[in-house]
Amino acid sequence: MNSDPGSLLSVEPPVNNMDAVMAVEMLHLSKSFGNNCVLNDISFRIKKGENLVILGKSGSGKSVLIKCLAGLIGHEQGSLMIFGKKISDLNRKEKAETRKKIGFLFQSGALYDSMSVKENLEFPLKKALRLKSKEKIKSLVEEALNNIGLSKSIDKMPSELSGGMRKRLSLARTLILQPEIILYDEPTTGLDPITSKEISHLILDVQKKYNTSSIIITHDMDCAKITANRVIVLKDGRFFAEGSFEELAKSKDEWILSFFD
Repeated sequence: MNSDPGSLLSVEPPVNNMDAVMAVEMLHLSKSFGNNCVLNDISFRIKKGENLVILGKSGSGKSVLIKCLAGLIGHEQGSLMIFGKKISDLNRKEKAETRKKIGFLFQSGALYDSMSVKENLEFPLKKALRLKSKEKIKSLVEEALNNIGLSKSIDKMPSELSGGMRKRLSLARTLILQPEIILYDEPTTGLDPITSKEISHLILDVQKKYNTSSIIITHDMDCAKITANRVIVLKDGRFFAEGSFEELAKSKDEWILSFFD
């Protein structure tokens, strides 16, 4: 574990039995809004099939980081590579194809309240994948709902679902496009402890079943403990420490330990 403020943390993930393919490589990335530097010289890599949890206080730059990775906002310096392809070197069509490999689970869920559960899942299949076969669409929707245990809610509206069910539906809508990288923005926010644990285990099940690479932004330490292969702590726009959950929990740094109180 490295917890020396201001030092450049190792960008290499730990050696394990996962595939050696690097799903994400972000090198020396910086992002500012006016005079406010939100991300300062950020570097990390994620292997295929690895879950990376990023911890940080409010305003530390966590959400900005994953929005840069998803292509929702730009950055001033540094480079971003997805499965070995440098995004800045790709043409418009290539960028669109590469970004199809990235799924984003928004904190709010971002469901379409005017659409039923079934219609929420059909929409990305028709819009993003341009599927026209009713049989294929039906099969994919049913499979997605089976995976999250919502088969009996197929005709319900989002307003009829509990908070945990809405999170499950949001995850199903992300998974239905079969992304290879998933970005989770506070996936357990607003949920009770039991439901939060269910969602955390669902994230783990998704990783194991689909071999996805994920970045998980969370304040929920139980979620971090369940889902993380590796944890990075972000402070004032810089990476402050990294290691396993267990290593960070044993840190002698008071600021790091404040997350575990």
